[in-house]
Amino acid sequence: MVWIFPLPGWGAVPYVIASTVIHWGYYFLLNVAYRLGDLSMIYPITRGLSPVLIALGAQFWVGETLPPLAWAGVFIVSAGVLILTKGIVRGGMSRTGVIAAMGVAVIVASYSLVDGIGVRQSHSTLGYIGWLYVSELAVALFVFATRWQRLRQMSLQSCALGYFGGLVSGAAYGLVLYANTLAPLGVVSAVRETSVIFAAMIGVMWFGEGPKRRRLLSAVIVATGIICIGISS
Repeated sequence: MVWIFPLPGWGAVPYVIASTVIHWGYYFLLNVAYRLGDLSMIYPITRGLSPVLIALGAQFWVGETLPPLAWAGVFIVSAGVLILTKGIVRGGMSRTGVIAAMGVAVIVASYSLVDGIGVRQSHSTLGYIGWLYVSELAVALFVFATRWQRLRQMSLQSCALGYFGGLVSGAAYGLVLYANTLAPLGVVSAVRETSVIFAAMIGVMWFGEGPKRRRLLSAVIVATGIICIGISS
């Protein structure tokens, strides 16, 4: 991509650097959250809270104001997360995992806002995406340099799954960045995070996580709130 498409403008360079640094924290906390909690609980928390934070951040930083229906969506998302996290304090789930998941939500909102503004100022959307991924090679180099023995102990299947997940994740986020140049940040984030319903279904039906009813109900409520934010924007 960096060979094919024009270079982004110099004004986008600080955003590429900031996004790379923020993503380091994202990878670390996400790893911690998934180790300590179930997919069907961690994913709705991390992805359900981030559209609310992005919508608020875009309102104060970019000036994208929210209509009343969007604020209703904010409260619906919050209600869904509260239902999902019921009983956590009493031992239903690791507190550290919940804190890490909430931290991931803040980080997701942070890099989404940074990249959403950066890609708009780049004057080369695909060039910005390409250089952002080049800069994140530093993360891979750091992992190889500090955890090479652990990496060698991983099975080929695990490495293949990780590589495939990286390709899919990279393609997905590239599409998100491109969409940010065509629509408000809150709208793009809201549509993107409807994936919480799929994560909950995968966690419950594939991984056998439970209790099923509350997790699926929470995911539906969170997704409904996100859709309200998207429709109203």
